[in-house]
Amino acid sequence: MLRRNSFIQLILIHYREFIREPGILFWSIIFPVAIAWVLGIAFSKQSELVQQVALIQSPITKYAPFREFLSDTRIVRKEEDGKELVCYEKTIIADKLGKTAFRFNLTDWDEAILMLKRGQVNMILKEYPDSIEYFFDPVNPQAKMLFIMLSSFMNNHEMEYEAASINPLTQKGNRYIDFLIPGLIALGVMNSLLWGISYALIEMRSKKLMRRMVATPMLKSEFLISFFIARLSITIIEATLLYTFSYLYFNIAVQGTIFALITIFLAGNICFSGLAILISSRTANSRIGTGLINVVTMPMMILSGIFFSYHNFPDFAIPIIKKMPLTMMADSVRSVFIEGAGLLQVAGNSAILAGLGICCFLIGLRFYKWY
Repeated sequence: MLRRNSFIQLILIHYREFIREPGILFWSIIFPVAIAWVLGIAFSKQSELVQQVALIQSPITKYAPFREFLSDTRIVRKEEDGKELVCYEKTIIADKLGKTAFRFNLTDWDEAILMLKRGQVNMILKEYPDSIEYFFDPVNPQAKMLFIMLSSFMNNHEMEYEAASINPLTQKGNRYIDFLIPGLIALGVMNSLLWGISYALIEMRSKKLMRRMVATPMLKSEFLISFFIARLSITIIEATLLYTFSYLYFNIAVQGTIFALITIFLAGNICFSGLAILISSRTANSRIGTGLINVVTMPMMILSGIFFSYHNFPDFAIPIIKKMPLTMMADSVRSVFIEGAGLLQVAGNSAILAGLGICCFLIGLRFYKWY
């Protein structure tokens, strides 16, 4: 009986330790529920699925079935990146698929290719006087699904399939893998720095090692900067290995200037190093520290367009997503890789990222808990 009571008391001790830490309680229970609620609203509450298509229209067309398909569309004018876009929006209701909204962005070929590279559209639809052509990456599952849906709906409008042709986009810069690799490079920088610096510093504080380090004759700022230099060299190695593999296996090449790539890469390292210092500035509990790192990395990992375009999210959220550090770095690295961007094109995002990192470092250094 006594042994059973002691076993129960040991279990109760663990429960009390868990409840007495409000930070652990928040990150373990409240935060996952909040993430599920936000993502549930973002996806499951959408009344219709919006499919983005770049449309290149023929000035004079006799292809009546396609014009009939667009006959009941809604013309929308919107601004994006300082440019006015004219869009045809058509909503189709199917019994099993629900509502599907097609947004045909009226543009020319060069702009359509640029929109495809940036993930703003998944397909290019080119109209001729007597036919239409589909241009998309057959490896991209979203593009394949869009083609199946669009061609199916068009066939229901009695459009002859022989009048349409498929043109796979497999050139460098137009493939899904060209979109993915730059995003993975940016994601690797964020994870390497936030986990490599923040978690290491929190562990040192929890084990009382930082107190011993501070007692030595060194500058506190140099102690923190040394973490940045060490992690920078590691991220360079990681990014180089990923790029070498991609170059050899997928034939991916940097179309922009190397100096622009180095600039945005260094700015991203400065930004996430500063964030890492700020995150680790106060807590000495590794479980709370893990939660803090996750609350910074998880939203950006989901929203910043690493694995799929953030243009899939509702329009009101896109301006906010573009301001996230990981989004700015991924977009800039991607522009150097597949758009041929130079230093001038990435200078703005590089300055913002570097400035944010320096500000976070100075704030973290000011309020840093050394004991």
